Amino acid sequence: MTTIRLTTGQALARYLAAQMVDVDGDTLPMFAGVFAIFGHGNVAGFGEALAQTQDVLPTYRAHNEQAMAHTAIAFAKATRRRQMMACTTSVGPGATNMVTAAALAHVNRLPVLFLPGDTFANRRPDPVLQQVENPQSSLDVANDCFRPVSRYFDRITRPEQLITSLPQAMRVLTCPADCGPATICLPQDVQAEAYDFPKAMFEPQVHRLRRQGPDAFELERAVKLLANAKAPLIIAGGGVRYSHAEAELISLAEHRGIPVAETQAGKGSLSWAHELNVGGVGVTGTSAANDFAREADVVLAVGTRLADFTTGSRSLFENADARIINLNVASFDAVKHRSVPLVSDAKLGLESLKVALEPCEGSRAKALEKRAHWAQVTEKVTSPDTRPLPSDAQILGALNRAVDARDVIVAAAGGLPGELHKLWQVKAPGTYHLEYGFSCMGYEIAGGLGVKMATPSSDVFVLVGDGSYLMLNSEISTSVLMGQKLIIMLVDNGGYGCINRLQGGTTGRSFNNLFEHGTRTDGERPLIDFVAHARSMGALAEKVTSLADLATAVRRAKAADKTSVIVMNADPGVSTEEGGHWWDVPVAETSGLAGADDRLTAYQSAKRKQKIDG
Repeated sequence: MTTIRLTTGQALARYLAAQMVDVDGDTLPMFAGVFAIFGHGNVAGFGEALAQTQDVLPTYRAHNEQAMAHTAIAFAKATRRRQMMACTTSVGPGATNMVTAAALAHVNRLPVLFLPGDTFANRRPDPVLQQVENPQSSLDVANDCFRPVSRYFDRITRPEQLITSLPQAMRVLTCPADCGPATICLPQDVQAEAYDFPKAMFEPQVHRLRRQGPDAFELERAVKLLANAKAPLIIAGGGVRYSHAEAELISLAEHRGIPVAETQAGKGSLSWAHELNVGGVGVTGTSAANDFAREADVVLAVGTRLADFTTGSRSLFENADARIINLNVASFDAVKHRSVPLVSDAKLGLESLKVALEPCEGSRAKALEKRAHWAQVTEKVTSPDTRPLPSDAQILGALNRAVDARDVIVAAAGGLPGELHKLWQVKAPGTYHLEYGFSCMGYEIAGGLGVKMATPSSDVFVLVGDGSYLMLNSEISTSVLMGQKLIIMLVDNGGYGCINRLQGGTTGRSFNNLFEHGTRTDGERPLIDFVAHARSMGALAEKVTSLADLATAVRRAKAADKTSVIVMNADPGVSTEEGGHWWDVPVAETSGLAGADDRLTAYQSAKRKQKIDG
């Protein structure tokens, strides 16, 4: 066996550079780069190695470890899990800053390789700077926080362990069913230790998307249910996108005349213009989609884990005889809600269903009718009126009219995702990028950077509230530094407006969410100059006061050659009442607040509609 002597860090860098992926016949690097913030736990070991492989494995610097991990995750989502990135940090806070991002990647089933520095394997200098010590166990260190939020976890205590660990990490990162974050902890002394690695380990390896077809029995059972369905509905989840199954989804829907509703992750599988697209489903769904969901006798759920926002906390499907067929590559998801499982790649599963089913007109006419009604609602709630401040919906309406078909929308948390799910009319498939599995404040700007890196020919619009902006805005500077232009729409409603509305609906009061309800005794609201702040990080920035001015500002931002921030104030008390569905948020069983008894009665009444059967 021919070997080459390398440090652990050097072997790791070379291995990552050798991983390739087949994308529609083109061979591309599997790892498009490494985001790194160096410290004493990785600069001399893995950092030294990355400096030597910059030509084949680019290293990028960021300003916040959580943010750079969000960027890597968004990049993987935007490439539909075909390419990915790695993230390396020092031991200590640099590493634990990424735990939130690891949880986000885990929930959303997105690949990212975490390579945090770790404490000395030889333990000679213990306790080192930033080391967390457990008096009961010397084996437990801060990086063990990654265990529950990683799909694969390892700690390299000898260089040769890379030989067996790295293929297992790649197995998870490239697996359609088990995809998610992999964490390999790197003790800083081991990073610098050398070993005679087999040269074969660094030969290029080309990965391809694995496609599992449906089991014959499961397919036959699903076909019978759909063939006999009187009111079927398709729910498209993120698995449609990751399988590249949009064409097959449309083909089956048209073949049988079945309306298609979309989850947040699945939105954009079809353009809004398609006659069978009835829009978002569930808590933040359209009346069109939710009407079909309530009446459905068979629901074909494709590539979705059927989380509570999609199912209205298990109360949306009101037909007593409703059956769910869960077409999912992951058997874990396929059996949820006592579904009839159809474990398969979405593309192959949808193809097989179409071949086995006879064509019919289905609910095409009804879908057109309900779409037309919702289009009128959308026009009404997004049009300007005489209120002093616009609503989120009106701002999104103006923006929707101003963007081009190729422009990508990025958002994550707060009130904007709900309004987007209901109201945003996707002009072209693949241009809607929402992180709503973890609904993580702070993802927006960093995620937008990852989307821009994955789709450089598109303008990327980041939609963010003032709460999320204040939580994590550092990557504005990174976008300027990297020459990756973003257009950031900052909606300022004076605090946490979305949660304030939820709080009002469940408690009847407002407390600790808006700036005007802060802790200062004089009641003065902080006046934050977001324009000056964005400019201080190198971005272009302006504040607009009317929806007409917003459209003009968008044109300026699109013509600019670097990141722009557009700031606009919004009314924190207004959200779109039309559409939507109940969401299970508990109400206090005893309270002295006004209206508490009525709120409790309404909550208990809604809970009786839940189907807790699996």
